[in-house]
Amino acid sequence: MKSMDASAVHRSELVAIAAERRWAWIVGVIIVLLLAMMVFTSLHWAAMPPSRVETIDPRKLHISGEFVEGNLGTTLGTDGKVVVRLIAQQYSFEPQCLVVPAGMPVTFRATSTDAIHGFVVGTTNANVMLVPGFIATFTTTFKKAGEQLMPCHEYCGTGHEAMWGRVQVIPRDEFLAKAGRGEGVSCVPR
Repeated sequence: MKSMDASAVHRSELVAIAAERRWAWIVGVIIVLLLAMMVFTSLHWAAMPPSRVETIDPRKLHISGEFVEGNLGTTLGTDGKVVVRLIAQQYSFEPQCLVVPAGMPVTFRATSTDAIHGFVVGTTNANVMLVPGFIATFTTTFKKAGEQLMPCHEYCGTGHEAMWGRVQVIPRDEFLAKAGRGEGVSCVPR
């Protein structure tokens, strides 16, 4: 009887070992496939940059083009689209305060002059990284009026902790009344 118990234990041990080996192979194959996918996509994206990547010369931002000083901030286009243009530079955003409407899509177009910066707008999903030489574009809608902080979230040097801006979200009608005059909307009264 004792030899029968030993052989039963022995058979169950062999079954367990076989199952563990099968699972070890399955996990190994999954890891190899994931690594192969990572290598393939990294090489593919290196050869073919994502679409809609816009480049810009960071040395000429303030001199000509879309990001000259008079064109920064929030504007309402003739097509009714709200566009915010801003520049990040050590250790500030230009402009530091933005006014946007609640309940309307707002397109942000931003770039950096000197280092990698980024920002997140308060409790919203607006979050972007700004790389010198490239224009970052994203669209978001602010649900309710109020003020949101906009800190830089990419370490950019010893003054990084003081790099932040503000976003004032105002009611849609108030924004349209201010923007209807054909000039940029600003936190600073004109």
